[in-house]
Amino acid sequence: MSFLSAFNTSVSGMTAQRQRVNTISENIANAETTRTPQGGPYRRREVILASVANDRTFEEELLSQDRSVSTSTEVKVVGIVQDERPPILRFEPGHPDANEEGYVEMPNVNIMEEMVNLMSANRSYEANTAAFNATKTMVQSCLIYTSPRPRAVEEARMPSSA
Repeated sequence: MSFLSAFNTSVSGMTAQRQRVNTISENIANAETTRTPQGGPYRRREVILASVANDRTFEEELLSQDRSVSTSTEVKVVGIVQDERPPILRFEPGHPDANEEGYVEMPNVNIMEEMVNLMSANRSYEANTAAFNATKTMVQSCLIYTSPRPRAVEEARMPSSA
């Protein structure tokens, strides 16, 4: 795996987790929304992630391993879907959106579930950030040890002959 593909993999993970955090935040913000432009209560949304697989044949994959060609995969957001669970019925006869029996259809958002998902997305984002920083440190180390040293530094490191 080249350094650039390692960076790309980490960045794709951070981008995907950022989208998850945004969607979870939207769910939490609309946890009490009983009226939407589409009609009815807000519907919880979920981010669907997928690994972008390479489309090489088995032989090409073996040859790429032999030549140290990058085989990294990235994660992409392939969609945001609505949760199909039914709305939660809450008895509030005085609510403007209550039906004839006094029940209000509330969003199918469970705050505890959203908080767990938010923590998971946060941890995944942190892991991708750590991988990115580790790669950056390796690149910097390679640059330090492979770059030519200035002559003054070389002379300063040489023991004096006096």
